[in-house]
Amino acid sequence: MSEALQVTAFGLALLSTLFLLLATCTDCWMVNADDSLEVSHKCRGLWRECVTNMQDGVRTCDQYDSILADHPVKIVVTRTLMITADLLAGLALATLVLGLDCITFLKEDPHVKLKMCYGAGVILGAGSILGLIGCVWYAVDVYVERAMLVSHNVFLGVHYDFGWSCWLGMAGSTGCFVASLLLTCCLY
Repeated sequence: MSEALQVTAFGLALLSTLFLLLATCTDCWMVNADDSLEVSHKCRGLWRECVTNMQDGVRTCDQYDSILADHPVKIVVTRTLMITADLLAGLALATLVLGLDCITFLKEDPHVKLKMCYGAGVILGAGSILGLIGCVWYAVDVYVERAMLVSHNVFLGVHYDFGWSCWLGMAGSTGCFVASLLLTCCLY
């Protein structure tokens, strides 16, 4: 039972970590809302903004000037939280691999392996909470920005909704949290 639970938690943690990494690197944290008159699809990410022409499929991207440039708070905070979540999830995966019962490392000391799995669960939980805070922070900021424009009757021609990168980050963070619960609460 314990080995099956460990492998399940590892598979979920691996998939969720990949989701977190993909969300951090991709460009569609904010997308323009669907409109039948739109001839282009705009995505804003943590690192650049891209526009895809719907007629010929040509995609152009503008990199943000510099990592150290003056960016909006939502981008800086989300970048920081997502990168930290990625690093913690990667560390947790490395620790979990060494703590799995099916790995021969420290096979003679099962108590240490159990502690490694528990520690990996704690690290994964911390990373998942940071990732979820980053994604929710960004999503709330997008919603507040849109609500402020609507409440002041400002129409800029384009309004943005949450993109698939934001949803992917939330899914990855949630998966890491579930894997953390499996490792910390159910393994003993």
